[in-house]
Amino acid sequence: MNMKYKCLALDMDGTLLNDEHQISPETMKWIKNATDRGVHVCLSTGRSFESALPFGEQLGLSTPMVTVNGSEVWKAPHQLHRRSLFDVQRIKELHEIALSFDTWFWAYSVQDVYNKDNWSNQHLEDSEWLKFGYHTEDDDIRHQILMKLQDMDGLEITNSSPFNLEINPEGCNKASGIAEVCKLLDIEMSEVIAVGDSLNDVAAIQQCGLGVAMGNAQAQVQDVADVVVASNNDDGIVEVIKKYIFEL
Repeated sequence: MNMKYKCLALDMDGTLLNDEHQISPETMKWIKNATDRGVHVCLSTGRSFESALPFGEQLGLSTPMVTVNGSEVWKAPHQLHRRSLFDVQRIKELHEIALSFDTWFWAYSVQDVYNKDNWSNQHLEDSEWLKFGYHTEDDDIRHQILMKLQDMDGLEITNSSPFNLEINPEGCNKASGIAEVCKLLDIEMSEVIAVGDSLNDVAAIQQCGLGVAMGNAQAQVQDVADVVVASNNDDGIVEVIKKYIFEL
């Protein structure tokens, strides 16, 4: 079947998942319709593989996945294709910034997820690091942290909510992850629809064939998207599939 779009790359939180962190029955039905038609549905998330996998299994997906904002690309569930790690020294520097502002932080390693409550120097030295994040609802503190981060080299700085900052190794983003998925699937980026709601979706939305922002997306995301659909609580994904895959 000759289809314009052969892959649907879906962010999870705020996009695929509603505010109860569930996939609605209607969204599940239309994702199955898309996969039955031969469309590759790829989860493209800031979550860890372990956190994303149950939703992939719920949808019956065996396609490639992009996790941790692109620091990991999976050829199929449990089949790692590529992983990009931080230097431990850089994680120390990011951690020191969090301490200096006494702000909530978390970090994803290959081994586990650590945060302000369970951090230890032993974990720091023994782990392979994928992503570091800060969360604060204080706009001034968040801005000050951002200024410090922008003075450092080798960082990819995004967010997954208006109140956080997410840091990956430079060049690791959802667009670079989806580009790897395209190689695995032997398709072009122009044949991908990328859907998201936060700054960690911007690169993919800009570089894929069709960039879609959810109705609940941050303003900067809606500004760069080709189209804006309904919110994550109103089955925006269904709108994408109906309009741009089935052309209903």
